[in-house]
Amino acid sequence: MKAFGISRQALVAALAGAGLTGALVYAPQTFQQADAKQPITIEPPAGAPMSFADLVEDVSPAVVSVNVVSEREVSGMGNMEEFFERFRGLPGFDDYMRDRQQEEEDGEEEPRTREARSLGSGFFISDEGYIVTNNHVVQDATEIEVVMEDGRELQADLVGTDPQTDIAVIKVSEPGPYPYVEFETSKQLRRGDWVVALGNPFGLGGTATAGILSADGRELGGNSPYTDFLQIDAAINRGNSGGPTFDLQGRVVGVNTAIFSPTGGSVGIGFAIPAELAVSVTNALIKDGKVSRGWLGVTIQDVTEDMAEAQGLEKARGAIIADVNDQSPAKKAGLRRGDVILSVNGKDAGDATSVTRMVGGLGVGSTNKFTVLRDGKRQNISVTVGERPSDPSATLSSNSDRPSADNEGAEEGPLGVSLRPLDSEARSAMGLDEDEAGLIVGDIKPDSALGEIGIRPGMALLSAGGQPLNSVKDLENAIGDMKSKGRDKLLLAVRNGERTMFVTADIGEQSDD
Repeated sequence: MKAFGISRQALVAALAGAGLTGALVYAPQTFQQADAKQPITIEPPAGAPMSFADLVEDVSPAVVSVNVVSEREVSGMGNMEEFFERFRGLPGFDDYMRDRQQEEEDGEEEPRTREARSLGSGFFISDEGYIVTNNHVVQDATEIEVVMEDGRELQADLVGTDPQTDIAVIKVSEPGPYPYVEFETSKQLRRGDWVVALGNPFGLGGTATAGILSADGRELGGNSPYTDFLQIDAAINRGNSGGPTFDLQGRVVGVNTAIFSPTGGSVGIGFAIPAELAVSVTNALIKDGKVSRGWLGVTIQDVTEDMAEAQGLEKARGAIIADVNDQSPAKKAGLRRGDVILSVNGKDAGDATSVTRMVGGLGVGSTNKFTVLRDGKRQNISVTVGERPSDPSATLSSNSDRPSADNEGAEEGPLGVSLRPLDSEARSAMGLDEDEAGLIVGDIKPDSALGEIGIRPGMALLSAGGQPLNSVKDLENAIGDMKSKGRDKLLLAVRNGERTMFVTADIGEQSDD
């Protein structure tokens, strides 16, 4: 593939995915270079290494550069916007743009695609030619080429991807055997341990960097719910994505996948997928071409300290169910909005992330015991979990419309708001069932108990203290009930468009009038 020659490195490097590289200093040791039928192993060094040269030399044959060609659809109008800006104001320009816009809306203009090229890294995990890399490196690939350390260029096919962990497996077409490395899953990496990362930063190929494990158990937000990342301080740059991070024994302890950088370059904060997770995902991809995870079909939130206080929990723990999808396993099992998941099969649920991971680890079709807190009491509910869709968000509503926030027919209520009951039009706009209880917020005082927690006109209060709200009187009763229990926090289910969230309001200063 001549397109990946040295003269084009600067061009393709800009397209490469973000990645990581960790660096080490390694002392000369006695190494055992295995043949292609055996994994590469290295005798552990005594004391701090003076050089990593032997380590890098020994494992480098198993590390490859991954060159990808993909076809990406582009919008004719969107990509020509800057070009057309030069002609704006000329005679006939507005008519021309109007016609193009109409063609796109009518579907008369054929979708346009362009060839995109990107670079990443990977490493052999078997002598048969299986290679681990990142999902974002090979996503939408129409052609995959791997370049070995000795310069050989090999075509590869996609075996499977797992976007949730950003892991992919590819396999070279040409029969092996190939040099390969193994994952280290038997020994716990400690903060401060040396690590070495190899990869293909900016298309340069064959680059090693060294550092230490800076931290583990890092969470990087909702886009990576199943991964606790390793953080390393090695120099990480674009093109290192999918490359391995090694310990001093030449075992892979992580798969480089992301960096934190205000500038786009390395600032010494890189992230790798831990070997334990990478092993289970790659095994599933090689076996089935995909990773199957358990699925409930709910939207959940962390239980905050205020929520715990409002529900009489000793401490903040578990995950509160904000929404239950229709026809989901949770719906069929009887789980409800407002249930707090405390444990799964007897294992305590720390927060929403831990619940997501526990459910994801359940066998598809298996029946499991969920302990929930409902109306102040613990209940055990048996749930047969389904298979997680490739895009769970597609099963959720996306309409963000709110019903009219006018105050007509509204009644002055507690907590600084005026409220009116939901009608059929409002329920339809918010994606609620026809018999769903709730009160639409009209006027609200900005400095009121609800105004201070972000409640706005047009939102709806569905429940308070676990009780459905059909009238202002129901809200007043819920406040009184909490006060009779000596609690200053009130848990509210709030509907914003077609999304539900739980919040707590401070009722400590609320008058009983």
